[in-house]
Amino acid sequence: MENARASRLRRFAIDLSPLAAPAYRRMWLGNGIAMFGIQLTAVAVPVEMYALTESSLWVGLIGIAAFLPLLVFGLWGGAVADAHDRRKVLLATAAVLWVATAGLAVQAALGIGSPVLLLVLVAVQSIAFAISSPTRNAILPRLVPAELVPAASTLNFTTHTAASVFGPLVAGLIFAWWGTDVGLPIAYAADAVLFTVAVWATAKLPAMPPEPDPDGAGAPRRAGLGSIVDGLRYLTTTPVLLLSFVIDLIAMVLAMPRALFPEIAEQRFGGGAAVGWLYSAIAAGAMLGGLTSGWIGRLRRQGLVLVVAVVGWGLAVAAAGLAGQLWLMVLLLAVAGAADLVSAVLRQSMLLVYAPDRMRGRLMGVNTVVIAGGPRLGDLRAGAVAAGFGGGVAWVGGGLLSAALAVLLAVAFPVLLRYRAAATSAGGDRA
Repeated sequence: MENARASRLRRFAIDLSPLAAPAYRRMWLGNGIAMFGIQLTAVAVPVEMYALTESSLWVGLIGIAAFLPLLVFGLWGGAVADAHDRRKVLLATAAVLWVATAGLAVQAALGIGSPVLLLVLVAVQSIAFAISSPTRNAILPRLVPAELVPAASTLNFTTHTAASVFGPLVAGLIFAWWGTDVGLPIAYAADAVLFTVAVWATAKLPAMPPEPDPDGAGAPRRAGLGSIVDGLRYLTTTPVLLLSFVIDLIAMVLAMPRALFPEIAEQRFGGGAAVGWLYSAIAAGAMLGGLTSGWIGRLRRQGLVLVVAVVGWGLAVAAAGLAGQLWLMVLLLAVAGAADLVSAVLRQSMLLVYAPDRMRGRLMGVNTVVIAGGPRLGDLRAGAVAAGFGGGVAWVGGGLLSAALAVLLAVAFPVLLRYRAAATSAGGDRA
């Protein structure tokens, strides 16, 4: 009986097998530590913006400042990842990210108090992230065997969400203890220090020049417009991958409520550490979902589960917007986060296994635009709707609309519902 119970637990426990690969293990550790610091900045920037302007619309503009560079440089960054040594690309973008974070710390310490400067520094960070993110994700199939890609993706997402839980909580404590005047430069400076661990992990990687495709097609010689168009053309000829991006973009743009967190925390819960709880809640659910994610790697009807997860995200977000108690709002946001973890792992695993290596950078560039740009567009939508109709309408209405559109899209294009994991092996480069 005890052996059977232990076996069942192992089936659901997170798969740690990818950590046996030294290069992956170093990147996982370095990125996880750096992500904790990044989450301090992710909370500090909107908190500082709201303190300066007392406007959720200005907080929403942070989303635009981050999204526009993502839209342009995310696609180009994917082409860069396919045309150049990916290790060198990661090191160059890490330097830009560090300088921009140091700039945030300096402006906060000097008390400059410029909303426009905040937006500029966020945009610079976004440019570097847009180039580094597709590169970092595209190297995953080179670090672990193809059969471990879903497990490695889950580990990455779970570590990211763990940092997204504890980072905002620590940020909330920093602001509760020291206030914004002292707390903001502390949060930004801690981010800059912790990010150096990710630089170390990247420096330890071997050279990763472009690989030719097994069918004889080489990697692109230049990271130009033609290369980007080739990647987009490939995506449009793969309906399952295209639909997985579209449905996730709908969910993030319409149902992401984080631009409303400073306002809701202040108006419903009196401010203080409440903002940290709200920013960490979605990630907390995703972390718990990741820790019990052993079943994801065994899924076959990945398309159906992806749709169910996206619908669950929208409904849970809508329910959270109706909550009048902090604990209930946090709990419902955590449920939404668990659903988001499932959809994110499935979408990225499908992409990495299906796409050949020479295309992975460009497709991960599109992925970066969706997963990072979508929430930022959601920030703008939430802030704009809140300014006109109030935070409650912006929050609840967006969640319900995203769930409804996800169902309609899945019914209109059933190829996503019919997708099974066994179909991926035919299209991908598993070398």
